[in-house]
Amino acid sequence: MALVSLTDAHLAFGHWPLLDGASMSLEAGERLALIGRNGAGKSSLLKILAGLEKPDDGLVQLQGNVRRVYVAQEPLFAAGVTVFDAVAEGVAEARRLRARYEAHAEGEDLDALQTRLEALGGWTWEQRVTEALQRLHLDADARVDALSGGTKKRVALAQALVAEPDVLLLDEPTNHLDIDAIEWLQGLLTGRRGALVLVSHDRAFIDAVATRIVELDRGKLRSYPGNFAAFDAAKERELESEALAAARADKLLAQEEVWVRKGVEARRTRSVGRVARLVKLREQRAQRRDTLGQVRLELDAGLPPGKIVAELKEVSMRYGDRTLIDRFSATILRGDKVGLIGPNGCGKTTLLKLILGELQPTGGSVRQGTRLQVAYFDQLRAGLDLEATLADTISPGSEWVEFAGTRKHVMSYLADFLFSPERANSPVRTLSGGERNRLLLARLFALPANVLVLDEPTNDLDIDTLELLEELLQGYAGTVFLVSHDRRFLDNVVTSTIAWEGDPAFGGRPGLWREYEGGYEDWKRQRERARVLAEAAAQPPVAAPAATPKPAAARTKLSYKEQRELEALPARIEALEAEQAQINERLASSDLYAKEPQAVPALHARHAAIEEELMTALERWETLGARA
Repeated sequence: MALVSLTDAHLAFGHWPLLDGASMSLEAGERLALIGRNGAGKSSLLKILAGLEKPDDGLVQLQGNVRRVYVAQEPLFAAGVTVFDAVAEGVAEARRLRARYEAHAEGEDLDALQTRLEALGGWTWEQRVTEALQRLHLDADARVDALSGGTKKRVALAQALVAEPDVLLLDEPTNHLDIDAIEWLQGLLTGRRGALVLVSHDRAFIDAVATRIVELDRGKLRSYPGNFAAFDAAKERELESEALAAARADKLLAQEEVWVRKGVEARRTRSVGRVARLVKLREQRAQRRDTLGQVRLELDAGLPPGKIVAELKEVSMRYGDRTLIDRFSATILRGDKVGLIGPNGCGKTTLLKLILGELQPTGGSVRQGTRLQVAYFDQLRAGLDLEATLADTISPGSEWVEFAGTRKHVMSYLADFLFSPERANSPVRTLSGGERNRLLLARLFALPANVLVLDEPTNDLDIDTLELLEELLQGYAGTVFLVSHDRRFLDNVVTSTIAWEGDPAFGGRPGLWREYEGGYEDWKRQRERARVLAEAAAQPPVAAPAATPKPAAARTKLSYKEQRELEALPARIEALEAEQAQINERLASSDLYAKEPQAVPALHARHAAIEEELMTALERWETLGARA
């Protein structure tokens, strides 16, 4: 039996169904990524699986005493609580039971208490909390109220992890985390034994963590094993088949509508069956939920600036004894797409303000280009009025949007960003996090600008919109400064990277920034080479031995047993590859998850085992072949 299963679930807000007969199951050890459009109902589904909300109809089943822990997008904590106490809430039951056991209250069943305590690991709850704090680099005595968004998210993750749940449910776990923290979280989640359901739009994170992808699309849940390449290919085939079936149904309906309008003769008694079929076709067409449209993104690049956007020479920025930027030089040209990488608090925003002339350096010089029209995504987010309507947010006091020298009605412009006319007069507070970001992009793109400053624009955006935004920025004629922790997005957009390298472990110094060609992966490879060279340089030189080197040992011939092993290895490798291909075919079948969900964990385990066996066999073949 699955740990958690959902059967024929229905959930609606107003007239729009979020879940429309949705079904799914989660097996032990699975790591499931839940994806879908903004506003599709992913967070609501996650809360249903966590037991925090109930569907309007349908069945949620749990296996035995399955323990579930849910971490929200924006975790909330009691006012004034310390980090230690907040994390210890994850073991609240164990703390309470141990206190009762140690109090020896009269009439208390100590044997039952001890059994439950041992099941919860209650004897060592302090040690678990302390270890979690150390692993997440959290200060036990700090007040949660004073922490940044990223640190609060780490506190919430620590609280969930110390509970050691059977099922961990995470809603956008990478939001507010820097790249190092995201990669650390990847390793943590892939190393834990329990099951996992996560809502995320970070494609690199999903590829590293998930064993299966489930898409919530128009109220239905569809399962896809493997990574995003497999998902995209399967989804494209499904949408093509769906479009053909819909086109055939629409054609038949049109033919029947023509027939029924030919006159009274067509509606004689002998044609009653055909009329009934027409009624049924109309009902089916009315019930069909069409594929959601694509966001139509365009940018007004404004006036062309000069060739040079900014030139920095030996720029430094110090605040008291702290050095944020130390002797950094760079030239930013028109059309450059520049990514800024570094941990939270390292000075990315300060560097951007220096480049754009909003701050003056404490050392060095900065020269800005001419005719710069700058639009800031982060400033729009800060000024978002939650009580204003969508239409007023885009075009205050006017029904028209001026765009690239033309006028467009605000309703039409909002429709380009998948906001229906019915929602145009709704307040911003009714939007999901991803929909708010989509609204901010709509507001940003209505501004003429030849320089875009995008600070975490990808938070909460669905994958379709992310990919369209990537294409838009790639073709944008202006200059882009992008601060993002989405590694795939950086790789697909930026042409150069300015990275903070003040970490002493990589041979850095305070305030050290360097510029690289390419995106995140290019920088990561070069940084790793620099680390290896720094470690080698730090090692003391080893004196060469004075002894005369021994002659190389003669290569020994293969024994009879080794010769037989070498001859058998090609067939063994071929058999393993064939078995792996069969497993891949089964895992790619949607029937497997509906008819034999209990077989999925074993297939994944066997797939991984075959991978190891193949590597061993190939290495052995190479070793023996070199001696043959």
